[in-house]
Amino acid sequence: MQGPLLLPGLCFLLSLFGAVTQKTKTSCAKCPPNASCVNNTHCTCNHGYTSGSGQKLFTFPLETCNDTTSSETTQGRKELQKIVDEFESLLTNQTLWRTEGRQEISSTATTILWDVESKVLETALKAPEQKVLKIQNDSVAIETRVITDNCSEERRTFNLNVQMNSMDIRCNDIIQGDTQGPSAVAFISYSSLGNIINATFFEEMDKKDQVYLNSQVVSAAIGPKRNVSLSKSVTLTFQHVKMNLSTKKVFCVYWKSTGQGSQWSRDGCFLIHVNKSHTMCNCSHLSSFAVLMALTSQEEDPVLTIITYVGLSVSLLCLLLAALTFLLCKAIQNTSTSLHLQLSLCLFLGHLLFLVGIDRTEPKVLCSIIAGALHYLYLAAFTWMLLEGGHLFLTARNLTVVNYSSINRLMKWIMFPVGYGVPAVTVAISAASWPHLYGTADRCWLHLDQGFIWSFLGPVCAIFSVNLVLFISVFWILKRKLSSLNSEVSTIQNTRMLAFKATAQLFILGCTWCLGLLQVGPAAQVMAYLFTIINSLQGFFIFLVYCLLSQQVQKQYRKWFREIVKSKSESETYTLSSKMGPDSKPSEGDVFPGQAKRKY
Repeated sequence: MQGPLLLPGLCFLLSLFGAVTQKTKTSCAKCPPNASCVNNTHCTCNHGYTSGSGQKLFTFPLETCNDTTSSETTQGRKELQKIVDEFESLLTNQTLWRTEGRQEISSTATTILWDVESKVLETALKAPEQKVLKIQNDSVAIETRVITDNCSEERRTFNLNVQMNSMDIRCNDIIQGDTQGPSAVAFISYSSLGNIINATFFEEMDKKDQVYLNSQVVSAAIGPKRNVSLSKSVTLTFQHVKMNLSTKKVFCVYWKSTGQGSQWSRDGCFLIHVNKSHTMCNCSHLSSFAVLMALTSQEEDPVLTIITYVGLSVSLLCLLLAALTFLLCKAIQNTSTSLHLQLSLCLFLGHLLFLVGIDRTEPKVLCSIIAGALHYLYLAAFTWMLLEGGHLFLTARNLTVVNYSSINRLMKWIMFPVGYGVPAVTVAISAASWPHLYGTADRCWLHLDQGFIWSFLGPVCAIFSVNLVLFISVFWILKRKLSSLNSEVSTIQNTRMLAFKATAQLFILGCTWCLGLLQVGPAAQVMAYLFTIINSLQGFFIFLVYCLLSQQVQKQYRKWFREIVKSKSESETYTLSSKMGPDSKPSEGDVFPGQAKRKY
């Protein structure tokens, strides 16, 4: 009895299996909910779901895809939402902010920022299997990232984005060398916190400038270790609140906590790039950040602009004439003249590039190249000044040292590698270490952040000091020699005159940058005029001292002038004779060579 009854059921199951098999071979249109078709042959569960059988690919139509979102992850999102709601209630509590003074407001904001960062990191680390968590409302947006693989990929960088603001941070900075347990990074953006901790908290606030906050306040934090210092700077990109960028001053700032409250500070943060819609900053530590902008009331002084362009144009002409004189006047060609020539060429190229490229801030790469070239050319000019000082010292020593000729040959051999090689090495190291500090928002020159300007001012001050010592030594040697020898008085006096010229040149070039450093405080305007005028006269000074006041050069100039006049006279005579022709007769008033004109 049982056999006949089982037979129809078995036939039905076999038929069903055959139909299903045939169906899956042609199409997988009837995948279960939360699943997708693969190659029209198999089904697979969507991200966040897993099959009941545990298979990644399946064809059985009664398979189910279950939600893998754990209760811990759901709880983590709820906790983040709770943090966001608590912050929003504090932010909208007008009584809290109105009744407090300025110092209390900054302290309260610091406490709130720290608490939010700590709670967000704690929540992220509770659910490490959820790599990324995002949540936002009208006041706050949060993104967290958890790392559990100890940065298996070298040079791995994470990008976090909230409310059109972003942060790039290296994986190694997140884990901080900790291979035990997960690590997390949090990036938080506050939409309206800038209305409370606004630009009035900027520590460098200038009463002459209108400074305002032009971005949302963002916070970045890593855990479980709350270190703020990093091995490599993070890159922050802010979207502007006001898109019409009509300002010259842009500041990347962070919320600096002090014993007397907190304030916005630029320490460790510097500008990389700015356009009408975004500002990009680099910061060497983690904190809360923002972008400040200043509508400066100090417009460019047209008189200074005219002095700069006119003075540098005259300086370029003088430097060109001096370089041609050093090249063509054979009577003065020696080691000293070669040094003057290289100095003139470096200053000529530096001033020319300054005139045509100092304001070309876009594109950023071109501006950085111009800044690097100016850095190199002006450093090379000062290096050739140092070589001039060394040559003068050796010349003075020639009066007392017998083997001076070998020293002089050594000087000729090393001056070009030193004159052009040392500045190249200095600029190469600076560019490799801090490439983003070449070029500012309004000038193609070195950035003032992180003391980068001292990559130029440091060598300049060192050269100035060494040359000063060398020149004092030269004058001391000459004084002793003058009192003991009379047979070489002319040589000594020539050397002394050369030393006087080089010393004057040192002060002309060196004092220029000293005046540039003194452009602060009430005397800034006066120092700016002195800096511009003296800087513009450098080429004229070199041409005056080494060419116009040199007797040998004067003789050569007179010789050239006579040759030019003679050549012009011969050309006119030839032209006149050509016009008269061979059959023309001279008039009575014509006078031939050797014939005196009669007087009646």
